[in-house]
Amino acid sequence: MERWQDKVAVVTGASSGIGAEISKLLVQKGVKVVGLARRVERVEDLACKLADQPGELFAISCDVTKEENIQEAFKWVSENVGPVHILINNAGLTKPTNLTDGCTELWRQVFEVNVMALCICTREAISIMKENDVDGHVIHLNSIAGHQVPNVPNFNVYPASKFAVTALAQSLRQELAREKSRIKVTSISPGLVRTEFQEGVADDGTREILAEMPALTPEAVADAVVYVLSTDPSVQVSELTIRPVGDMF
Repeated sequence: MERWQDKVAVVTGASSGIGAEISKLLVQKGVKVVGLARRVERVEDLACKLADQPGELFAISCDVTKEENIQEAFKWVSENVGPVHILINNAGLTKPTNLTDGCTELWRQVFEVNVMALCICTREAISIMKENDVDGHVIHLNSIAGHQVPNVPNFNVYPASKFAVTALAQSLRQELAREKSRIKVTSISPGLVRTEFQEGVADDGTREILAEMPALTPEAVADAVVYVLSTDPSVQVSELTIRPVGDMF
């Protein structure tokens, strides 16, 4: 991780769960982290707790469903912290609906965050990397649901949104390879993780089902992020799947 010390990482969805743990661990490794979140006060609180660490956490209010918010955030980062070296597309959600008679607006919200925001953040980060000749790293927080559909009630469009992330990571890697770019792309696909994410699951018994399943901690996912960032510059971990022991998916 030494080569990332004092470099700039942007983490979306940094206010809780996996995003907060990734931000915390990167700051402890000496990285300047910019945490994007709507609940910016949570990121500010975390920044205060990390004030004695080698790196630094900057809190930026950003609604990733609004393109202008994303563009303003990345502009601020470039002008006030430095060029982006690492992007962690962590923001993601699911909504309590279904496919047979589901809510169009809830479907749309899932795709706006899980797919469109990821694409826009990636475009903005890579533009900055190219302008500054940075051999950076883009990490998509995917899911095992992006590779196989879990037999869990009412996951509706969530697996489809994560299958899109799998394809987007592969397409981006191929685009960059054709350009002979040294920017790395990694998709990290965890199994079930105990976070606030479960609050978006339908309250129809599905939460209880998930509560009984083996699960990872957010810290375990943050460790996976540090692992892929720590690989040699010549090594690209294109896909990393991590599951809790006993996982049945």
